[in-house]
Formats: sequence, structure tokens, C-alpha cells
Amino acid sequence: MKTTQTIFEDGGHKWTAIVRDPAKPEFLIDTNEYLVQHGGQGLLLDPGGSEIFPAVFSALSSEFDPSKIAGIFASHQDPDIVSSLALWLEFNPQMKCHVSWLWGSFIPHFGGKGDTFVPLPDEGAVIPLAGLQLQAIPAHYLHSSGNLHLYDRQARILFSGDVGAALLPAEKQGLFVEDFSSHIRFAEGFHRRWMGSNEAKRQWCERVSHLEIDMLCPQHGAIYQGADVQRFINWFDELHVGVLRS
Repeated sequence: MKTTQTIFEDGGHKWTAIVRDPAKPEFLIDTNEYLVQHGGQGLLLDPGGSEIFPAVFSALSSEFDPSKIAGIFASHQDPDIVSSLALWLEFNPQMKCHVSWLWGSFIPHFGGKGDTFVPLPDEGAVIPLAGLQLQAIPAHYLHSSGNLHLYDRQARILFSGDVGAALLPAEKQGLFVEDFSSHIRFAEGFHRRWMGSNEAKRQWCERVSHLEIDMLCPQHGAIYQGADVQRFINWFDELHVGVLRS
């Protein structure tokens, strides 16, 4: 069962995390979904796989009118990211999907047609939401060759997709990282194997170090906040990635 938790709220501007499901089947990877609300509209980030659509839809509906979702942001093309697309489009055929241009002929296999997709250039782009300017940030090869993150300057939140992800054991279900040193052990193997380029990693670390970030929100595992954000960036910058073993 998915549940929701507000992680930022300032008037009509709100971030909701649709958090991990402790009752999910063991053969499925657990995911976080996020909803950005502003001015009565919403943008759903990495809405998840088709198998969890009912749980995500139910949890989201308890907090927000799903008919007010203006679109979806997909950080990349993986099935755990966006294979629920056809179900969201069945609910609202006018919904748009913002995604790297690279996946414009791949993601339609999950559903949608040409005008469903808003292709994002490699250098990123602004995604407007009821007057709010959200920024798609390049994160290519981390791990997908066409990969983007989403930055909310007003909330000082970076949605980081698979970067920062940790495959946590069942007993560690907290929404936020509580002890960085113990938490990061569950992220190391994932990052070494799934992040494909040390050069791309260094560029990303340099790029996001110039942003004001209070929370770094990955698609898997717990959220980094406060000083743990820079701790993670420094750790990632020093990690050797793209290898089978350390």
C-alpha cells in the first residue's frame, strides 16, 4: 500500500512524496513517486510501473485531484519509471509527458502518440507549471544515455531520479536519510554498476553543486536533506563508477 507525505509546502506550492510500499512483492524494485503542486495544477515525477498504478493513483487521489495533473516528467525510459503511462493517458488522454528527446520513439511503446510527448533537449529546458518555472537538469549516462533531473528553485528541491538511489532492506523504511554513513552503504553497489560514466558523473556533481538544494529526492530509497545533500554529492564525486566490482 502506497502512502503520501508532504515534504515541502508554502502556500499553494507543495511537494508530495508517494512513498515506498513495504507490502510490495519481493521481485519488484520499490520506487518513490513525487507530485509537484502549484497554482492548482500538478506535475507527476516518474509515475512508476503499470503494476503499481492503482496504488499510486489511490494514494495521490487522497491528496490531490488527479484531473488537475497537467503532465508527467519522466527522467528516462525505464519501465519502473514510466510503464504506467498508458493508464494515466486512459484517465486523461490530454496529459503530456516531458522526457528527453532521445526516448521519443521508445516510450510510445508504453502508450501515447506524437503529441503526448514534449521532447526535452540535451541541455535541459524550463517546464512551466501554473507560473512556476521548473528546470530540467542534464544527467545523461546517470544511468540512461538520455537522462534528466528536475530542479525546483523555489522549494530548493532536486528530483534526482536514480542518482542517490539506495536499495534499502525491509527494516529501513524511513522517508529521510537518518545516518548518512550507514545509509550510503546501500547505495554504493547500485551506483558503481548502474552509473555508466565517470566523466558524466563529475559534470553532474559540478553542475548541481552550484544549485541551492535543501532536499535531494531519488526515485529509490530515502531523501537526503540539509548537510547530507552535499555529503552525497562529495561521495558520488569520489566514487569510481561504471564497473562490475570495486
